[in-house]
Amino acid sequence: MLILALDTTSRAGSLAIVRDGELMHATAGDPSLTHGQRLPRDFMRVCDGAGVKLRDIELFAVAAGPGSFTGLRVGIAAIQGLAMALDRRVVPVSTLEAVAASAPSDDTRIAAWIDAQRGEVYAQLWTRLAAASLAGDGSSQRVVEVSAAISASPEAVIESWSKAGLLDSLTFRGDGAVRYAERIRAAAGVGAVIAADTVPLAPAIGRIADAEPGRAIVPHAIMPIYVRRPDAELARSRREGTA
Repeated sequence: MLILALDTTSRAGSLAIVRDGELMHATAGDPSLTHGQRLPRDFMRVCDGAGVKLRDIELFAVAAGPGSFTGLRVGIAAIQGLAMALDRRVVPVSTLEAVAASAPSDDTRIAAWIDAQRGEVYAQLWTRLAAASLAGDGSSQRVVEVSAAISASPEAVIESWSKAGLLDSLTFRGDGAVRYAERIRAAAGVGAVIAADTVPLAPAIGRIADAEPGRAIVPHAIMPIYVRRPDAELARSRREGTA
């Protein structure tokens, strides 16, 4: 199956073309431009790199959040438009799941952290199932959630996981882990394992969709995963005294 995957939950974002679990081509976006400015060209660029046409795409996959509210809405709308025009279905994928699935195969317990701005992270614990490779590159993409996704300060997340006995043998991954590495070590101990870099998420999103095509839904049924309320709603609630 030929899949086009899109992630717009970060400033740069990424796109990938995956065929039958194999990554054909991937590209990261230009963070100096908004997603709305560059997406039409980026769709063409990733298809050209894979040697396919948009009309050849059989299934779309998109990061459904959490992440940048504006980027999330733009990405979902763009995929909805393409899928409706081509009469295709879409697999929405949690950004936190994509972070966990993109970890190396020897990471069996992954703390996926995404920078939520305002001194907070979106965080969720995942574990990798002991299964044969689904990606053809020696790394399994099948991960399952251990905890619910939350939005809180790094210290509050670690305190919550510590009380639940979930801090053992974790590898912290994602741009939130990179940004708040020192705060993780201060709260969880200097021995905390923190990945020093991040990777584009579109390849993992595409492979998840390839492994589980039964998740596919009609385009208009996609629901963003916000975890916390959008900033505009919070500001309105503060003005109205209901926050």
